[in-house]
Amino acid sequence: MDGAALTVSLCGDLGQVQASDWDACANPAAARPALDPFTTHRFLWALERSGSVGPGTGWEPQHILVHQGGQLVAAAPLYIKRHSQGEYIFDHTFAQGYARAGGRYYPKLQLAVPFTPATGRRFLCRDGFEGAGAVAILQAMAQLAREHGLSSAHVTFCTSTEAALGAEQGFLPRVTEQFHWENPGYANFDGFLAALSSRKRKTIRKERATAQGFGGDIRQLTGDALHPEHWDAFWLFYQDTGARKWGTPYLTRAFFDIVQETMREDVLLVLAERDGQPVAGALNFIAQNTLYGRYWGCIEDHACLHFELCYYQAMEFAIAQGLARVEAGAQGTHKLARGYLPAQVHSLHYFPEAGFHRAVARYLDEEGRAIAYEMHVLAEYAPFRKGESDGRKTD
Repeated sequence: MDGAALTVSLCGDLGQVQASDWDACANPAAARPALDPFTTHRFLWALERSGSVGPGTGWEPQHILVHQGGQLVAAAPLYIKRHSQGEYIFDHTFAQGYARAGGRYYPKLQLAVPFTPATGRRFLCRDGFEGAGAVAILQAMAQLAREHGLSSAHVTFCTSTEAALGAEQGFLPRVTEQFHWENPGYANFDGFLAALSSRKRKTIRKERATAQGFGGDIRQLTGDALHPEHWDAFWLFYQDTGARKWGTPYLTRAFFDIVQETMREDVLLVLAERDGQPVAGALNFIAQNTLYGRYWGCIEDHACLHFELCYYQAMEFAIAQGLARVEAGAQGTHKLARGYLPAQVHSLHYFPEAGFHRAVARYLDEEGRAIAYEMHVLAEYAPFRKGESDGRKTD
């Protein structure tokens, strides 16, 4: 990197940024599968094109662009947030405390991939600009919050390295948890089962047999095997899940059409079909080393079919493709019995009001100790045979 100054600007429309420039920061060497499909231009622009984010959604794009000598060298997906929905690292405690102190919590700044509880790089930097680019992004966020009188700025689902860098810049690091499945190099699904205790192995085999006996077929579809009618079916599943959770689905119907157009190589759609008609499905996104489970839904209830489509089929695909892990989304201690172990999730938080910043720091210190203890206890209930953890020998 030469000594030319870095300049920072904001962009409210990702369509104004060349995909090749953004992806030179987000996905160096145009890797396929992408290092992280969620930070690619095609994914973030699909959210904007489809109206899933933008006016009226509470997610208003204000992406950070860092240039040097006319070249984009770093970028970050930044949004002005007017609520705390679709984030999955919950800050309702912060919002309530800020309101009790007499402040207005919203709007706030959120550096994140909307609706996506998946860990990945949030400071997207070209090779050679990792440190300077990330610092420029963090400083820009803090300055924006101060100058515009915003309550806070947050970076969610960042990497542990980014969390450490953010702490150096005065952001508060937070650790929460998810459940991830690790693949140490299993030859097949039976290899994974062999690492489990006998009782857990039998339980999973029984669940799979129950699910696969639902009266139809299970198919894994990706790339050109995907067709528009598959998204018609999945839209119904997605709507059903939203209705069950007493909420409004975040993604619009147009989003799935754009995924078919621009991202079908990035996704794995697992469908359960009965009499030739899809009755349930699970949508996953494929990264270079990880399979990310994102959405599930059904129009018929069948025992254990959720476990089969969301967890076991994902694990089989990861094994076959040599992927290192499966991240199956937020929450869910029920994943533990199926081989998904507690994993740390990192975020960063900044409050311009110094007193509130100190109060949150104390809260996060206590919360961090509680989560560390919980993760330790949960790990004791892992289904692996004694002497093994996520398929690896511990001695």
